[in-house]
Amino acid sequence: MFVKVIETISIYAIPFILLFIPTYGFFRKVKVYESFTEGAKEGFSTAIKIIPYLVAMLVAIGIFRASGAMELFTKALSPVTKLIGMPGDILPMALMRPLSGGGASGVMNSLFEAHGPDSIIGRMASIMMGSTETTFYVLAVYFGAVSIRKTRHALPAGLIADAVGIITAVLVTNLMF
Repeated sequence: MFVKVIETISIYAIPFILLFIPTYGFFRKVKVYESFTEGAKEGFSTAIKIIPYLVAMLVAIGIFRASGAMELFTKALSPVTKLIGMPGDILPMALMRPLSGGGASGVMNSLFEAHGPDSIIGRMASIMMGSTETTFYVLAVYFGAVSIRKTRHALPAGLIADAVGIITAVLVTNLMF
């Protein structure tokens, strides 16, 4: 019953939103099309501002992976990961996820190819992907777009949340599967 309700809501949600917004704007006497195009212009200028931060971060990630530093770091941390029940194969994804969502997706796909998506490693990678965030990406790109230089507590809070997400993914996967 619950699944049927959710499926029905998901079918009609987007058409409802697409009809609701212009209708609501019409009754509030807002020029919806003009407002939309103004927002699109701002989005385009934001995208242009983001590009240098994005390129810098992607180059740094590429250098980190291509230099072999990722493998060395993974081997150095393997005794710690064994203590919490994390297979060593999944550590590169745990390290990549705070840096780049695309990079983490690439690592996850290679884990799927090597072990299968229904394996413990595949399931752990999937849960980890959904329960962590691209912290450094958010700080570099989004904070850079709005010119925030002093991140203060954002970086420690983001990294703590990522660590909790990673550990929780490992624990939940080992308990459930």
